[in-house]
Amino acid sequence: MPKIEVDPKLCKGCYLCVKACPKKCLKKSDKFSKTGYYPSEMADEKACIGCAMCYAVCPDLAITVFK
Repeated sequence: MPKIEVDPKLCKGCYLCVKACPKKCLKKSDKFSKTGYYPSEMADEKACIGCAMCYAVCPDLAITVFK
């Protein structure tokens, strides 16, 4: 099963990954990161197909996709 990890230290909350995900696996977190942003986080791990679209659009390289 694919897995996505978002590094909250690198994520600046642009949410390009949320918009790019075809399965809507990511969402805006409801907690601030230490850098003062609401990072993206997994919304539905089971729906992830490992397409890596989130990784491809992330300008901060905050996302790691494990297949």
